[in-house]
Amino acid sequence: MLTPAQLLTGYARGVFPMAESAEDDRLHWYDPPLRGVLPVGGVHAAKSLLRDLRRGGWSAHLDGDFDRVVAACADREATWINAPLATLYGALHGLGHAHAIEIRHEDRFAGGIFGVTLGGAFFGESMVSARRNGSRMALIWASAHLARCGFTLFDTQFLTPHLARMGGVEIPREAYRLRLSDALRHDADFRAHPLPPADQLWQDITQTS
Repeated sequence: MLTPAQLLTGYARGVFPMAESAEDDRLHWYDPPLRGVLPVGGVHAAKSLLRDLRRGGWSAHLDGDFDRVVAACADREATWINAPLATLYGALHGLGHAHAIEIRHEDRFAGGIFGVTLGGAFFGESMVSARRNGSRMALIWASAHLARCGFTLFDTQFLTPHLARMGGVEIPREAYRLRLSDALRHDADFRAHPLPPADQLWQDITQTS
């Protein structure tokens, strides 16, 4: 069984663990030749997403119920988050190295994202939608928050079409490790600032786009 310290050492080396399924208690280290990354403070928000944000009802909450967000991310037909890994994430959260952003719409759970932090790097582990645009809202809130808190690397591990539409790109392993090494030299704090309200987020995005 991995310890939280071993998990952080792996992240610092550029590798990350995954399970084959929720039923498999084993964990395997991954080091893909291409790594997905998102721009810190510059995730692309489509006009339709901004209109939805502008219509109101959306809010973001930092670390209100970390375990709930992790469980929601794992609650799907096929998942790589098994019980040992969920326990490790919970331990890292207790140590201040894992955080979650929960998105609500009209005060009902709409989605979220969680990840591991080390230095100025945020390793995005998983995101979830409970309603339309839930995960997209989580991404734009997370990107803006990371920029405000001094982070320089938003790692997504793999690049999906969904992430590519929001500005994600793939970079070679060696280029990723250089960016990781630089990010680890920064001292960032995920809780340095509160999450902005929806109207402030909308204003910040539209002023910089």
